[in-house]
Amino acid sequence: MSSSLEERSESPRSSPSSSSTTSSFDEEQINSRLKPDWSKYRNVFECNGYHLETARDVKDYYLDNDRRSTSPAYRRACALQDEDALCEDPGLPDNLFRATRHKDGKKLVIKAVNLLSRELDVARYISSPALRRDPMNHCIPIFDFLDVPTDGICFVVMEEWSSCLLSRLPATMHEFLSAIHQCIEHIVFLHRYHIVHLDISIYNFVTDYRGHYACIDYELSRRLDIDGPQVFSLRGTEIPPELERGEASDPYMVDIWALAMLILRACQATGYGIPELLQIARSMLNECPGKRPCASAVLRAFRRLLRSMGWTTNPVDGILELAANNYLVTQSI
Repeated sequence: MSSSLEERSESPRSSPSSSSTTSSFDEEQINSRLKPDWSKYRNVFECNGYHLETARDVKDYYLDNDRRSTSPAYRRACALQDEDALCEDPGLPDNLFRATRHKDGKKLVIKAVNLLSRELDVARYISSPALRRDPMNHCIPIFDFLDVPTDGICFVVMEEWSSCLLSRLPATMHEFLSAIHQCIEHIVFLHRYHIVHLDISIYNFVTDYRGHYACIDYELSRRLDIDGPQVFSLRGTEIPPELERGEASDPYMVDIWALAMLILRACQATGYGIPELLQIARSMLNECPGKRPCASAVLRAFRRLLRSMGWTTNPVDGILELAANNYLVTQSI
């Protein structure tokens, strides 16, 4: 997937994710989803300490599972005659594969991306040691980048989290507010480092089931190394009205619109329709992109709301904590 950007400056981009000599066809190919022959790279993973899921692994997982008879993954595993054959999860796209880490059995998801893609450029950047230390960086933990230069491919080794927010909705007001807070923080983090996501949605935030939420899927994302870029078209999930009308838009404000839609859909799915939060979201949905608040302003407004409800935030991981002097207030929420 890709988006179309036009710069207001005549100076060439220096980012490795784009080149003035790259044709639009090459740009499309470089940033499109891959469909690798996973068995071809099986030895690459084993040599680096990773085990791709086989038919035997899937059968063992569902051995005592009541959902065994209805699971497409289990049926696919049973259809394979060789128990050591790789078994792709039919619920995942072709560029993702389930795996485990040999040393500790940790569950993983491995993603295949083009070595020259914008997605890989962004993933490497936000996973660098300096940016990983930023407490607002809520990206899914990435353990490894396995480059295969001869094939122009890189395998991104990530910790396995939930499929999306909708697969495991926050069960309490605390969980809901904490999830929204971490979502907003991550967009502030991205924009601070001149990165636009361009596909923010409730489907692209996941959880580790322990109170942490992370942003995924940087296929449309890009690093902006000049001022004043404009988005003219987009194949994301949440499209703002100006792009629907065929007009240009500020990519940062495209993210703000999409973040507001995520908040509204999360409110609807959980039933936590907090009036003050809906008011914040409405300001982010202004028809005029220039009148939408920046990500930092959204975060400040949200944190004011949290304080008014008796919550404070942990500066290390963004998880909400109960303010000591507001115990009785928060218990009634």
